[in-house]
Amino acid sequence: VYLVIFGLIWWLVSMLPLPGPVAQIVRVLFIILLILIVLSVFGIIPGGFLPKLNL
Repeated sequence: VYLVIFGLIWWLVSMLPLPGPVAQIVRVLFIILLILIVLSVFGIIPGGFLPKLNL
């Protein structure tokens, strides 16, 4: 579920005509978010850290 949401958001962001620097910043933020999601899925950090993604 997390990866589907992440993929849809990634696709929408990639469709946006963002300037180069902004796009790089957004990609870095998405990578950090993905790492946090993976860690919470595997129980390394509490899932409550991502309350808006608890489906």
